Amino acid sequence: MSKHGKRYRAAAEKVDVDAKYELKEALALATRVKSEKFDESVDVAVKLSVDPRKADQNIRGSVVLPRGTGKQFRVLVFAKGEKEKEATDAGAVAVGGDDLVAKIQGGWMDFDRVVATPDMMGQVGKLGKVLGPRGLMPNPKTGTVTFDVKQAIESIQAGKVDYRVDKGGIVHATLGRASFSVEALEENYHSLIVALVKAKPASSKGQYVRGISVSTTMGVGVRVAYTPN
Repeated sequence: MSKHGKRYRAAAEKVDVDAKYELKEALALATRVKSEKFDESVDVAVKLSVDPRKADQNIRGSVVLPRGTGKQFRVLVFAKGEKEKEATDAGAVAVGGDDLVAKIQGGWMDFDRVVATPDMMGQVGKLGKVLGPRGLMPNPKTGTVTFDVKQAIESIQAGKVDYRVDKGGIVHATLGRASFSVEALEENYHSLIVALVKAKPASSKGQYVRGISVSTTMGVGVRVAYTPN
């Protein structure tokens, strides 16, 4: 079993793992006890009372964080015709069709997000086993299958994050960077939680949000006190 480093252990001693902190305190604590020297991302994990095996409870969507993510993304676009130029002008790192499919099948993965026009999904479908497990497969629910390529790229760069519940009923998402102010992280947090609550399926019974924790990339998880509105 691997052991945590000295910085992580020192940080863990400052967090009461049994306590639930108010949001401002939780965010301040998570960024204060980060274990690495680089500007780590600040992430949130939300445990939901859903069964992802049921189609109507397999929650997935996207939300634009009002304070952004603090990161510029390399966006790859599958498009043809005039949409190729639109994607290039909007800042896509690569645009194409079958040529990009072959390149990715050959192992090239120098991109962070993927957008595709609807007429290109036949080609993109060939990459399901490559893009799917990495959470990169374009999907209409996240706005990444669209003819409005320019808007899709701009939304991603403006701070759009995709979320999807995993097999354990947990949604993982990024709220920003450790260098963000607590107020900025708090604003992004509220936008995400509002989106998740709106996505609650009618078939989900009982307490919907079961638990929330925040942490930096390599840091200690801090539990957040949550009271439904």
